[in-house]
Amino acid sequence: MEFTFAQYEESAAAIRQRLGGFVPQVAMVLGSGLGYLGDQVEDAIVVPYGEIPHFKSSTAPGHKGQLVFGRLEGRNVAVMQGRMHHYEGYSYEAVSYAVRVLRLLGCQTLIVTNAAGCVNTQWKAGELMLITDQIKMFSESPLRGENLPQFGVRFPDASQLYTPRLRHLARQAANELGITLREGVYFYCYGPQYETPAEIRAVRALGGDAVGMSTAPEVIVAGHCGMEVLGFTLLSNMAAGILDQPLSEQEVLDAGNAAREKFSGLVRACLRKL
Repeated sequence: MEFTFAQYEESAAAIRQRLGGFVPQVAMVLGSGLGYLGDQVEDAIVVPYGEIPHFKSSTAPGHKGQLVFGRLEGRNVAVMQGRMHHYEGYSYEAVSYAVRVLRLLGCQTLIVTNAAGCVNTQWKAGELMLITDQIKMFSESPLRGENLPQFGVRFPDASQLYTPRLRHLARQAANELGITLREGVYFYCYGPQYETPAEIRAVRALGGDAVGMSTAPEVIVAGHCGMEVLGFTLLSNMAAGILDQPLSEQEVLDAGNAAREKFSGLVRACLRKL
């Protein structure tokens, strides 16, 4: 175990001092190229990660590395503009550290977003996917080590990490907005290199519809904490080997900008329905 419960409480206490009695209800993790939603928060209180005890820095392109607290669609939100990744050199417990802190601050719901490669050849880049489940088999769990019973049990159930009730609300919101919302399985690979064409064929054979380098650790920890979870993937590019072209991080950021209105509209509509 890398962190003690006292350290999680210390982080939460330091943030709480900045909030002036504000209590967040919904935590949001915004992935590559999607951080602009945090700029839409009203009455914003911004807390850089570097000013929070035990928080790590976010170094990925397009990640501001700060928490934004305030109101969005009538909900008290805590928005992570940027996340931490295992490929940055952090342990899985450090990658998911913020989720537990946000739970201590009062968040009962987690909305996670990411930009990922599209594995399903029936879909196309630029579409949005509602995450129904995830696959993370080939790396250790963020729950490895001594269990902290203040957060959850030693062997938590993972059969419904992505809350069915929230998935239903997301379908309703997409339908009302006229947005095509794919539904599929997110496959986690820890990077930082993009996957090989052979690996993508294996991901498809194992049931993955999209592949990315984030999200799964945070969702495991949220499930352990008893939080409801809603997850969206921006299919930013076709995965390796599907098209005869190399992959680049600029492609991911450009896709985030192109989907800005559609993506933010869907998430905001879901917030209204919570």
